[in-house]
Formats: sequence, C-alpha cells, structure tokens
Amino acid sequence: MKYTTLPLLFLLVFCACKKPTENQTPPTEENREGTIPPSKTRFSQYLEINAFEWNFAQFAVPERIDEAKFSVIKSFSGVRHYLDWGRIEQTEGKYTFNPAHTGGWGLDVIYQRLKDEGMDVLLDLKTCPDWLVDTYPENQRDAENVPAPYGLDRANPASYIAQAKAAFQLAARYGSNKNVDPKLVSVITAIRWTGDTPNAIKIGLGLIKYIECDNERDKWWKGPKAEQSAEEYAANMSAFYDGNKGKLGKNVGVKSADPNMMVVMGGLSRPDPNFVIKMIAWCKKNRGTKADGSVDLCFDIINYHFYSNNASTNEGNGFIGVAPELSDIGDVADKFLKMSKEHANNMPVWMTETGYDINPNTPQRAIPIGSKNVQVTQADWNLRTSFLYARKGIKKCIFYMLDDVDVNSSIQYSSSGFVNADFSKRPAADYVGQTKKLLGNYYYDTTISTDPFVDLYKLDKKEIYALMVPDQTGRTTTYELNLGTAKQAVIHSLQIGKDEMSSKTVNTVNGKLKIEVTETPVFVEKVL
Repeated sequence: MKYTTLPLLFLLVFCACKKPTENQTPPTEENREGTIPPSKTRFSQYLEINAFEWNFAQFAVPERIDEAKFSVIKSFSGVRHYLDWGRIEQTEGKYTFNPAHTGGWGLDVIYQRLKDEGMDVLLDLKTCPDWLVDTYPENQRDAENVPAPYGLDRANPASYIAQAKAAFQLAARYGSNKNVDPKLVSVITAIRWTGDTPNAIKIGLGLIKYIECDNERDKWWKGPKAEQSAEEYAANMSAFYDGNKGKLGKNVGVKSADPNMMVVMGGLSRPDPNFVIKMIAWCKKNRGTKADGSVDLCFDIINYHFYSNNASTNEGNGFIGVAPELSDIGDVADKFLKMSKEHANNMPVWMTETGYDINPNTPQRAIPIGSKNVQVTQADWNLRTSFLYARKGIKKCIFYMLDDVDVNSSIQYSSSGFVNADFSKRPAADYVGQTKKLLGNYYYDTTISTDPFVDLYKLDKKEIYALMVPDQTGRTTTYELNLGTAKQAVIHSLQIGKDEMSSKTVNTVNGKLKIEVTETPVFVEKVL
C-alpha cells in the first residue's frame, strides 16, 4: 500500500528489491520446478488494475458512475478496489454502503456496474477507521496501524473481532449466499440530510467473489504500531476468515456469511515465502487439520507485491526500474509457487501490485529507450510483466495503479498511473486495452523460444503467438515462426492512442513466417 485515503495520500518510502538475472527459461517439463500444464487461466487475469471508488464515480454525485472515467476503466479486465474500512463503518458497529456515509460513494452501484461489464473485483478492506485509531496514544495514531484496538493481544484472533465483523457485513451483502440470517445484518437507515438516499439491508447480491484482509501487514517501515509478524497476521486472518472457526460469533468473518467467497491474504510488501510458511505453521497449531489431513488454512489465495528495479531482493535499495525479464520477479514467482506446492496444496498465487513510474527522478522509474519516451517504455514493461507472470503460472497480475498520486513527485510509486490527470489514457492503458481485446480470452499454452520470447496462446482451435525481445536497449531481431500448414497469418501490432491493434494479413512460405520482433510485444494469429 502506498497511500491511505482521499484527499491526503500517504506514500511509503520503500522499494522492493531485485537484481538483474539471465533471461528467464520457459516453463517446460524438463527445466522448471513447480511445472504447470497449459494454463487454465485466461490471459485477461493478468490485465487488472488497482483503483479507488472515486475513480469510478462522479465527484458531484458520488452515487453515480462517471461514464467518461468508466470507458477508460474498461480497458482492464478487473479491479482491486482499495476500500478503507472507515468508509463503511464511520461509527463503530454502524454500517453504510450505498451511499457510504464517509464520502457518499455508492458501492452497490460500482460493484454492480463492474459485474455487468464482466470485470472481476478484489475488494481490499484496508486501514483502520478513526474510532479505532483513536484508541492508540496520540503520538502513535496512524490509519495503517494494526487493525486491533491499542493494548489488546495481537496474537489473539479475538483482538481483531471488529474488523472481522465488518468483513461479515461485506460478505453478507455482496456475496452469493442469500440465506444469511437478516438479524445478523446491519445498516444505518438514518439519512444525512433532506432528500438523502437511505441505506437499506441487502443480502446475497452476488457482486463480489474475492475479498482481501487488509494490505501489506508486514509494514516494517512503520514500526511496531503497524507491523504484524506472520503469526499475528495469521491470528488476524483467522478472525477475518471465519471468526476463528466460528468461536467469535455468528456475525464474524467472511465464511460465516458466504462460504463461497474467496479470502485473499493481504499482499506482502516483502515478497518472502517464509512469511506464508510461518502463517501456515500457525494455522496447523491453532486451527488444526481438515478431514483430508491438510492444514485448516485461514486464506484461499496467497498474495504478494513486487516491483522490478535494479536491486537484489534482500540487499539494499534499487535506484532505477528495469525490464521485468532482467529483474528478480521471475525467480520470486518460482519461489512462491514452489512454496505453495510444498506447503499449501498448490493454492493459487496472486501478484496484486507491480508497475513503473514515469517521473524521471524516482527509483522505480521506467527509462526512455531509443525513440521511445518513458511512457512507451512503461507500457512495454508493464505488458511484458503480464506475459512473464502468465508464463510462470501466477494466477493473477494487478497493476499499481489507475492514476498517479503525484506525477511531479520523486517518491517511488507516485507516478505509476495508467492515465493522466485528465483521465486520458497513457500508452500503458492503450496496450492493456488492445491486448485484452485480442488475447483476453486465450490461455497460455507453451513457450517455444526465450530470446526473443515466443509464447503460444490457444482458444479452442485458435492460436496466437506473442513475441517480444526481453531487453531494454532497443534491440530488434528477426524470428522465423513455424505455423505448420497455415498458408496465412495475421500480424497484430500495438498502437498508441488507439482502441485496437493494427492488423495485416500476410502469406507464409511453406508455413513459415519471418517477423521482426522488438521490445514491444507483437502478435501473430494463425489463419485456420
């Protein structure tokens, strides 16, 4: 997490660390631990974005969708929604959703519209409301403190009951279970002013499938008031997940309201698989095992964050962004997948924050390369990050973030937006939207070359190849693509300022096609 709420946006001074490595090798049966078969994950799952409620709504009428903004948001396949806990529970035990009494945003409207557009939503319930922050001594008050009142035992799941009750209310309203006991569901029906829309109890709207328990709870840069150990966070999640196996009450925890809603662990700021292993050990000790002998875990999806730059994962700070293939992100992905296989029964692994700045003075900046300005490089590197995670078998990639915190700031992550201040699209948004249209429904199948990378994607009998040079020098190369018996192919090229790629049909020579490949991905569709 790089900020808290509007209008005051807080930035952490932290840079995930990576070092240049050799080009990644393809995930074949012979050369990769944690080998995956052809993917069952649509490529659209790697084209998602982090955003706030004000990115969707009109400022003057926050209960309504801003159609101009939403036309841009549709470039992406899904949204990780940063929802501050205080939005829905301004006063302890009193909940509002549509409108939320803090800010007036219509959450029902936003989530319904996203569902209607076929876009996934990861609801990230984060930060502490003011009434909880106020339990801390005045000199320790911070919205990103541990989500338990000051002085309580942070190793005890019961200390997190307030947050877990809020999670229950969200799951009861937006989940798929229509049989939640109405007596357990609560909203404030009082209006704020004459003509205000009153909140109403709603159950099982079926709008949210995924909910995340806070964000970056390993907040080492904020000290003890905000940083949780793996064991403390596991206790927190046990309450959030199912009320610590139902011990905290019927109206506590996500699963108590909707057993089908998937609970995502908060993305780790330090991408360390050992943190998750310690959480699993806590679960084994405190939650036991299931009938099949597996550990009764309090999360359904493993989640971490990682930004590509020129530093080693565990050594020092980077001072410049680097291309994804030249960073540690592939190695870290392998480690998380290996950990999941060995300790968590191959639980899905998500990567929910990554990206690059465009400000030339931040340590997470993309760089101009040849004739490409920094925004074009940002677009290249972000899109190639998606392809890298698909190759590896990570199940979702969500970029940080839709708009800038401050494009003029030299603090990392401040200028990593996909849109400008006027909400016009940068090349990064153009590339994502165009790739979503072409390849979003396809599945990764295999990698047939690593320099350039040549990835095959399939949808039924259709085949599209994605080709890209894994470098940051402006290098180009010619690759001869073997399309078998195909007599023709369609070459699709990304375009800046357009909604769709350019396309041209070409003839093959005995099923082969020579194509120029650059650091901007290009796509070849086999004509059947």
